[in-house]
Amino acid sequence: MNDYSKIKEQLTNQEQSLKKRLDDHLESEKMESLSASTGELSQYDNHPADSATDLYEREKDMALHAQLRHEYEEVQHALEKLQTGSYGVCEKTGEQIPLDRLEANPLARTLRMETNDTKPEYRPVEEEVLGGFGAHNYDGDDRETEFDGEDAYQSVARFNEQDVTYEDNVSEEDESRGSVEQYEDFLSTDMNGYQGEGSISIQHNHSYEKYTEEIDDQE
Repeated sequence: MNDYSKIKEQLTNQEQSLKKRLDDHLESEKMESLSASTGELSQYDNHPADSATDLYEREKDMALHAQLRHEYEEVQHALEKLQTGSYGVCEKTGEQIPLDRLEANPLARTLRMETNDTKPEYRPVEEEVLGGFGAHNYDGDDRETEFDGEDAYQSVARFNEQDVTYEDNVSEEDESRGSVEQYEDFLSTDMNGYQGEGSISIQHNHSYEKYTEEIDDQE
């Protein structure tokens, strides 16, 4: 019978280390709500990129915590098998696992690492539309009366039948109209920047220019 005393000591130390890391993780701010950890009562005024960064870090912390929890449960399972005397027995075949494999991987449950060479049956949903509208066109099938892909394209294309492009030239008189607010007078410089009082110019809006022109005409 194999001597698993060194493996048991290794698993016990690993269990204590993982438990400490899990407890520290639960007590840290990583397990708080996103608002509590960031100090923000609302994400409304935050840039989407900043919110995405916080979300990514939170998801990474959750994934690391899940990995720690899984490893901790595997160590506990191995220790329970040591207590019951079933440690080192393959859970698939019931044969004895070589000691070399257990020393390399004390959490091993089978004689050899299982590999899954079969391709998953799940396929991305985007592949359903890669064939274009022809793959979802049922005009030639008298049994199908549903709203197909071609019908959807025609419904959307109807909104482009009206030309909404405004090509008329905008005159200077209409320049001040619209949703843009009138700006007050402001100071400006050229591309060389401030080089004294002589380099400063006063920029007037269209209403001011129109007002000065009326004053000049009255004089």
